[in-house]
Amino acid sequence: MTAGQPAGREGKVPPEFLERVVFANLGAKRGSVLVRPGHGLDNAVISLGGSKVLLVTSDPLSVIPSLGWEVSGWLSVHLLASDLATSGVSPQFAMLDFNLPPKMDLASVETYLKAVGKECGNLGIAIVGGHTGRYPGSGYTVVGGGVMFSVTHEGSYVTPAMARPGDTVLMTKGAGVGATAVLAHSFPQAVGEKVGTRLLRKARSRLLECSTVKDAAAAAGVGLHTAVTSMHDATEGGVLGGLLEMSSACGFPIVVELEKINVPDDVAAVCRVFGLDPLVTLSEGTLLITCRRSAVELVQTALAKAGVVSHQVATVGTTRRGRGLWSAVRGSNLRPLSPVRDRYWEAYSSAVERGLR
Repeated sequence: MTAGQPAGREGKVPPEFLERVVFANLGAKRGSVLVRPGHGLDNAVISLGGSKVLLVTSDPLSVIPSLGWEVSGWLSVHLLASDLATSGVSPQFAMLDFNLPPKMDLASVETYLKAVGKECGNLGIAIVGGHTGRYPGSGYTVVGGGVMFSVTHEGSYVTPAMARPGDTVLMTKGAGVGATAVLAHSFPQAVGEKVGTRLLRKARSRLLECSTVKDAAAAAGVGLHTAVTSMHDATEGGVLGGLLEMSSACGFPIVVELEKINVPDDVAAVCRVFGLDPLVTLSEGTLLITCRRSAVELVQTALAKAGVVSHQVATVGTTRRGRGLWSAVRGSNLRPLSPVRDRYWEAYSSAVERGLR
């Protein structure tokens, strides 16, 4: 993120740019690539021959000084691991490229890297390579990029393209939890003055919810394909953006019941401070699941046992036949939902420029 960047240029590029430029320029075509880049497809799948496949994902790595070096290290690992975990396969290996700002002293770098290594160890991830340096032009919050990958067998993973008509859509935790947690930590004085101490404390406590690793493992344990047909984490674009990506990936419409989407009181309050819509803003840690209708209670029970309490695992919609994302409010007629730009990065950048604390 660069100070002075024109509004609206932060975050992911527009979907039409992905179609016209990114997805149209993917280098050589190889038959071993089983899952290629596409809307809602965070994990590539490559055949290794026989029955083995390689699952691969990549994401930016972040340092947010207001979170502290150790928490930033924890978050860097989980933001990357969360994508791969949605395949239903636990992350096994990582390559991490750190391009750190020169103002980050070596003692801080050491604390951050030790935190990254510790959390990778906790999750069973071996760091097998990468790069570490400090360079002019590098700054917070994005300080590099990482790749995580795992080896598994064909048929033992899921992608958002595997959802089918008649599936039930489940959502863990709540909408907007990622944006809320980071903003409350980054600008505690400004948030506290607007929402009060209780909601500020609650919002800041959500930081450790910003991971889908535990959620995805619990859901996958119920059974991939026979019960859980797809999973996706709601990052930029939030819950509605994530559901739209899932619909694009599988080619079937998703009908979402908006009133069933959990928006916690602290999330609603913090989002109001920054002019954000909780349904379409960064919601890292919120897992979207499609599963067979007969498996809904099994999945909810598994998530509850994993520490995601039952009232936080809501049934928010269904997949049908047709195309697109549709809303239904309390039994009303279906209405199409169009993509809405997530203004999280714009709000964060503006708050930094205004000197909020």
